[in-house]
Amino acid sequence: MTESQTNFEVTVDKLVYGGDGLARLDGRVVFVPFVLPRERVAVATVDEKAGLLRTKLIDVLEPSAARVAAPCPYFGRCGGCHYQHANYDTQVALKRGILAETLRRVGKLEPRQEINVIAGDPWHYRSRSQFRIHGAELGYLEARSNRLCPIDQCPISSPRINRAISTLREMLRDPRWPRFLRSLEVFTDEAQLQLNVLESERPVARRFFEWCAEVMPDTVTGPLDYSAAGSLYRVSGGSFFQVNRYLVDPTVEAALENAEGQSALDLYAGVGLFSIPLARRCGKVTAVESGASAARDLHFNAERAGIRVELAQTSVESFLADWTERPDFVLADPPRAGLGKAVVSHLARLAPPRITIVACDPATLARDLAGLVAAGYLIERLTLIDLFPQTFHIEAIAYLKKARQIQGAISGESGTSIDLAN
Repeated sequence: MTESQTNFEVTVDKLVYGGDGLARLDGRVVFVPFVLPRERVAVATVDEKAGLLRTKLIDVLEPSAARVAAPCPYFGRCGGCHYQHANYDTQVALKRGILAETLRRVGKLEPRQEINVIAGDPWHYRSRSQFRIHGAELGYLEARSNRLCPIDQCPISSPRINRAISTLREMLRDPRWPRFLRSLEVFTDEAQLQLNVLESERPVARRFFEWCAEVMPDTVTGPLDYSAAGSLYRVSGGSFFQVNRYLVDPTVEAALENAEGQSALDLYAGVGLFSIPLARRCGKVTAVESGASAARDLHFNAERAGIRVELAQTSVESFLADWTERPDFVLADPPRAGLGKAVVSHLARLAPPRITIVACDPATLARDLAGLVAAGYLIERLTLIDLFPQTFHIEAIAYLKKARQIQGAISGESGTSIDLAN
């Protein structure tokens, strides 16, 4: 490839899921990071495969009016953030557009109305952060790389986590620091701090955690109690919990907005963030969670709250395969892989009147929604809840309602049916 082919100029058409801008050059698709729609930019080719050019940004020749100076000194090198160069209103608008386009492209679905948005403070929101360690440095990995980007602060992490970063950087220079420790996680409710070892070449001795508790007196060596949605949740190391400290309660409120009836299922229940408030609205709640740590936490949290929740510690697919009772309401908060064909098929068989999906990947959400629509469900509305500002990640809540089947008396023809939206 010649120099002129390696370095070139393009105009960005749009942003796509993953954070890159998409442009075209001589019939080839060009991906460019850290750009905005309609910007004219100079780029350099990094990689080319099957007519797709992945590039790095050299210069912004014609900037968008929405472009701002990124406040983080590591932006562009650290792989954690993708949108700090855009003002926050633009970030939300871009995500809403990407979600709508993904629904059309993957699911062949057209949103019936404008996608609602729930947003909070776009800075210092993370209550859980994971750090890599190399030598005496702590930080995040660079984008698409195994190279460490050392940091001394993180503007999307909470104030307590940033204090922990400063302390941990000092501890790294102490001879007592275990040099075989490769990565750790910090989780906090701003009052207490939980440290979890994620990767280590050999077991970390208890004295390390005792040392951490001496240096950071608010450190807990076991589960952390997190207050949210009117209850106290025990969260053990390894148990999933929402990380945006500003939007935990709004997420629960939005997800359970249509919850009603005598029976409900909470699929992929975690530590019970949705199960416990759901049990206050519905007569019987069955929570399905495969993770042992989260399942133990869920059982403990329900008992402490004085709430009756039936717990099934198994995979959602296995649980639904054996379940025969039709629930009045189903809440599903799946991982990025989404529900999948089997779970969608089981839900179609059970035919609950209402299903709400809390999804963290727009493509798998579009696929799952297409399957449920084919099974007779209507998408009442969609809400984008921006749990991860400054990043490309999109969280969405989809509200579905089973179409009512009206037999031949309405149509006048025996054996036919009409789907109604109410």
